[in-house]
Amino acid sequence: MQNYKLNLYIIISLLTFSTALLSQNPVLKGVVKDAYSNVPLQFVNMVVYNTTNGTTTDSTGQFSLEISNREFVRLQLSFIGYKSLVTEEIMISNIRSNYIEILMEPTSETLSEITVKSSPFAQKMQSPVSLRRIGIDQIERSAGANRDISKVIQSFPGVGSTVSFRNDIIVRGGGPAENKFYIDGIEIPTINHFSTQGASGGPVGILNVDFIREVDFYSSAFPAARGNALSSVLEFKQKDGSNDQSDFKAVLGASEIAFSASGPLSKKTTAFASVRRSYLQFLFKALDLPFLPTFNDFQFKTKTRINAKNEISFLGFGAIDNFELNNKASDTQDNQYILSYLPVNNQWNYTLGTNYKHFFGKSYLTLIASRSHLNNEAIKYRNNVERGENLTYNYQSQEIENKFRAELDTKTGNLRFNTGISLEAAYYSNSTYRLDFINGAPNEINYHSELNFIKYGAFGSAGLPLFNDRLNLSLGLRVDASSYSDNMRNPFNQISPRFSASLQLAPQFFFNFNVGRYYQLPSFTTMGYRNTQGALVNKQNDLKYIYADHTVVGLELRPNNYSKITLEGFFKDYSDYPISLKDSISLASKGGDFGVVGDEAVQSTGSGRAYGFEVMARQRSPKGLSFIAAYTFVRSEFSNLLGEYVPSSWDSKHLLTATINKTLKNNWDIGLKWRFLGGLPYTPVDENTTTLVQAWDATGKEYLDYDRFNSQRLENFHQLDVRIDKRYLFNSWSLEVYLDIQNLYNYKIKEPVKYVQKLDTNGSPIIANPNSDANQQRYEFDRIYTENGTLLPTLGVIVEF
Repeated sequence: MQNYKLNLYIIISLLTFSTALLSQNPVLKGVVKDAYSNVPLQFVNMVVYNTTNGTTTDSTGQFSLEISNREFVRLQLSFIGYKSLVTEEIMISNIRSNYIEILMEPTSETLSEITVKSSPFAQKMQSPVSLRRIGIDQIERSAGANRDISKVIQSFPGVGSTVSFRNDIIVRGGGPAENKFYIDGIEIPTINHFSTQGASGGPVGILNVDFIREVDFYSSAFPAARGNALSSVLEFKQKDGSNDQSDFKAVLGASEIAFSASGPLSKKTTAFASVRRSYLQFLFKALDLPFLPTFNDFQFKTKTRINAKNEISFLGFGAIDNFELNNKASDTQDNQYILSYLPVNNQWNYTLGTNYKHFFGKSYLTLIASRSHLNNEAIKYRNNVERGENLTYNYQSQEIENKFRAELDTKTGNLRFNTGISLEAAYYSNSTYRLDFINGAPNEINYHSELNFIKYGAFGSAGLPLFNDRLNLSLGLRVDASSYSDNMRNPFNQISPRFSASLQLAPQFFFNFNVGRYYQLPSFTTMGYRNTQGALVNKQNDLKYIYADHTVVGLELRPNNYSKITLEGFFKDYSDYPISLKDSISLASKGGDFGVVGDEAVQSTGSGRAYGFEVMARQRSPKGLSFIAAYTFVRSEFSNLLGEYVPSSWDSKHLLTATINKTLKNNWDIGLKWRFLGGLPYTPVDENTTTLVQAWDATGKEYLDYDRFNSQRLENFHQLDVRIDKRYLFNSWSLEVYLDIQNLYNYKIKEPVKYVQKLDTNGSPIIANPNSDANQQRYEFDRIYTENGTLLPTLGVIVEF
């Protein structure tokens, strides 16, 4: 309580002191270019969106525009022979350089013929439905997110979560392994620290949002150039480094400290870089938690404009995650429970890549090469006593992906084409020892696996606007293949067609449609699983690509220039989903916990369905008020080995989110987010197996009764998050202080029962029937009933200089 009072005093002090503001308004500079030729466009008209403050580009395509009393702005551009454009939010700094490069798309229509107004919301011909653009203003100011993109997207329709407050991305009832991430066109395997191998989640995001310009979030209608996803694709676009001066930024956040720098390396090259390190281990130790995590990450990008026709970028991301147990934590039942099963996990990963562009005249070529490497290690000793005979789990794994992709974007008249090929060399290794309890007896799993294979694909799409953009049609096709097995080697076994249409029914009313088939390769952990004899079990079981057929129908109303209301109905039909031969559960319901998912024997006979509808009202007002109100009804069911459909672990039924942000006078901002999550299914404990000495000694945790898989539900969950920001501007530096309070009214939800061994006075577990046969002896247990949810205030400090 004394710590909370001290924190409150610091917060109040920082939020209430006054200072003189800068007398000079910041200036936004930039260049406007043709998207296909890269030629600068002269005399382009532009204004700050919904204002009269504007300018035009000069003879070299450059512009300079003074901005007053705004932290985020949009620009509206118009030019004869080009589509009108409204940019995404641009963050304006009073300290660092404000520079932006804007690309305009040519059109064969004259300006007077254009009847569809430019919209501030994302519009893509391939994806007229299920595409949400997330601007930097939402990332920076979203309540409860602490500048973490995985939490920001939970404000949007169709996005579920677990009540464990991880960063799992669960979209329209699909599993957390069904998502793919791209940054500046380069695929990265994970965006979270301590990531779950074989899935996508983790507790904290890797990306430093200081360099994110915007995010395109697809929950269906994926572009043909983006393969290997079943539920969502996230496209991150980064800023470029400052081109005329060096600037620096330091951030003290909820869990880490960060430092970043940006500036020119030469007349043609700009760069930025950042490093972060967490201090969670000190916080967790002070809170008497039984685990002490530490994470570090880096991020950089350089961009060189070689000449008017050629440019190249180099970028990289990486993380080092270390973890240790706090055996000195107090001997509470909660701590005892966690220490009984939690392994020590250490992980590192990186992605390095290059993006080269060559501009022709009416087309441009993009060449992308990258390398990603994940190293994951975990070890567990019974009772955390590090002796050889106590070893219950020892896991070491690596995943290496070397990727190449070539894309050609072309415009001929009104037709737009995107074609390309992809190639990947993959390596996977796994050395596993673990104790398990299967079919009523202890079982040792001990194998080593190495796997090398090639993935390859080709794609193409065409878009055609008709009737002065009142009707937009898009047709795409993608094929994928892998050298892993005979059935995967033939690309015609994995043909992914897709079709989209958007029709303007009235000046502000649209009908949108998409249908498509999408394929995804099972995880490396599943492909590389071997038995103790060294055989690739799942290859022998005829493992296949998973596929899902999506159908989405939507209506969109744009009542004014800064608001829209959408209604979308969706149906996802899954086939060839891997089902565990151990517990008869679809892998679609796994991956929402720490560790590894998919390293087990499966067969590709599963099916699934996820369906529902979404309603969203969204406003981005020029007066500084923005909100998102979203409701989703979703059902998610997958089959077991018997072919019976059962609710998946993500069958939340109801998702409701209301997010509000308001910019106030004198550099104050306030944000609110209220989120409702329908009760998720869970599986009751198999008490008969759990209490057996041999079973508990193998894993240190309860065993679930899979005959009653997901037969029970948690309570509905809801919470309110609040965030307050205040900026102070000085002559050569700025200070921003924010207070972010998660779960303001401290709502708690009951968790499923947990089992903790009863201990005697010597701290040894008590055996209820010591005179029985060894394979029938049982421990005595206490059953504990815990609650999840706590009031969590966070103070953040951001300094720019």
